[in-house]
Amino acid sequence: MTTDAAPPTPPSTPTVAIIGGGASGTLTAINLLRRGASVVLFEARGEAGYGVAYSTTDARHLLNVRANNMSGFPDDRDDLLDWAAEAGIELGPIDFLPRRDYARYLRDRLAEAAAAGPGALETVGETVVDVEPTGAGFRVLTGDDDAGRVADAVVLAYGNPPPQPLAGMPEAPWNLSDPWDVARISALPADATVLVAGTGLTAVDTTVTLLDDSPARRVIMVSRHGLLPNPHVDDQFTSWVTPIPDGPLTADGIAGLVRDQIEHAATLGVDWRAVIDGLRGPTQSIWRRLPEPERRRFREVYAREWEVRRHRMAPRIAALLDTYRSEGRLEILGGGVLGCRADAENPVVTLAGGDREVTAVINCTGPSPDITRTDNPLLLALQKRGLIAPDPLRLGIDVTEDGHVIGADGRVVPGLLTVGPPCKGALYEATAIPEIRGQAAAVAAHLAAE
Repeated sequence: MTTDAAPPTPPSTPTVAIIGGGASGTLTAINLLRRGASVVLFEARGEAGYGVAYSTTDARHLLNVRANNMSGFPDDRDDLLDWAAEAGIELGPIDFLPRRDYARYLRDRLAEAAAAGPGALETVGETVVDVEPTGAGFRVLTGDDDAGRVADAVVLAYGNPPPQPLAGMPEAPWNLSDPWDVARISALPADATVLVAGTGLTAVDTTVTLLDDSPARRVIMVSRHGLLPNPHVDDQFTSWVTPIPDGPLTADGIAGLVRDQIEHAATLGVDWRAVIDGLRGPTQSIWRRLPEPERRRFREVYAREWEVRRHRMAPRIAALLDTYRSEGRLEILGGGVLGCRADAENPVVTLAGGDREVTAVINCTGPSPDITRTDNPLLLALQKRGLIAPDPLRLGIDVTEDGHVIGADGRVVPGLLTVGPPCKGALYEATAIPEIRGQAAAVAAHLAAE
């Protein structure tokens, strides 16, 4: 006697909601699509690939990492170079691609992954305001959809939050809170004197837009330390491996080790950049080994010195800034902004060197990752539900080293993960493509396996 056996039940296709369509969300979506998942990508812009980093329309805003290390995929390190060749863009391995073109690269690779399958993609151009746990997954709610979208898992990829408002600065037409609004910045008077609050990479981009557009403009860049990012150099190819000691680590010990290695490299004719670049791989493991008090000390004492060496600018941009300074059009000051009077026609800002009348103020102080100070409706709702909590240093949200979100009760929230800048408290290095691409691939592999 024979019986017809029932055909095996095919595995169900997971539906993953990704909240945020910048680099973190787009790369996670591509990896999931390639693994057969159904992806619902929520991006308020309506189109993925931009985010904060690559939304600029100014071709003078360049990536701060060379093209040979900006592939979106850890298993295909030449992918960006291959894409540039396909797109007819002349791009060498050590070149710096315009940021707006990198957004195009991400969008093209996402479209290809969606078309090739086996996964399916839906992009929702709405702002997510809440995520509600259900019996088997989550319901993602937007301001325009009361019913919500059901998903088996959710990936938070909200990227870098905007900066906090500048203390003592009133809301006014001259107070520009969005440093990525290139059109508004370019529309400032041709003879404007502009205070750029901040001296990081965003402040550098903003200064280039202002001063390259009009030779009559002046810029005052101000931050607490007055330190610019260091430039890359064109001829730095030396590899350098720093031996990391076993046993307990301290912030002072790591700082001393790095300085010793830089001095040793110099005696061999090796530039300090090789030492910093050689530490990029082990940075996350070093950070994980530091106890919380040592992490705090690093942030308080050494972070800015590390950041200006680690996150460097393209040589062409550094040369532009040198030219502006030699022409007397750019000042770079420390001490921060101490106050502001807005009773005159133009605001008067108080700096460490005295009062200065300016035409406009642009807030380039960098992202504000502390979710307890946010006005983002989604992050507020998730905190209220207890689904997320700040990490101890308030650099993002509390997560495991592999991106699983830890709720307010100290336990992992099943099916809720994150990629990119929200992981900074756990990993420290979590904001650049070489780290994000690895996280995106790992999170996608985990969700597909589940």
